[in-house]
Amino acid sequence: MKSALVLFAHGSRDPDWAAPFREIQRKVAAEKPELAVELAFLELMQPSLPDAVNRLVSSGNRHITIAPMFMAQGAHLKRDLLKLIAELRGSHPGIEFRLLAAAGEAEPVIDAVSTWVAANA
Repeated sequence: MKSALVLFAHGSRDPDWAAPFREIQRKVAAEKPELAVELAFLELMQPSLPDAVNRLVSSGNRHITIAPMFMAQGAHLKRDLLKLIAELRGSHPGIEFRLLAAAGEAEPVIDAVSTWVAANA
């Protein structure tokens, strides 16, 4: 079965803000060419999470992992993202959705940021 990954970020009025997320998308896609990798936003930018998921489902993807590109679990992840995922599950009952923890809560990310900050302090 085809699998996909959605990098889910907040969004900004400044289009340059998304550059690091697009670079992550590019690198993940290069490392895992068999995986469809989309970037979606909560607000202010396109595509939205439902639009990205609809496109992936239309392309035959049946397993979709959502990776929140947030530093921690705040209201957007605890409330807004969970509501969006519940709506997506209702719209796509045959699709398996998996939600990762916020990127900033992953131990390798914490280690990398700590190392970078310490080296530049």
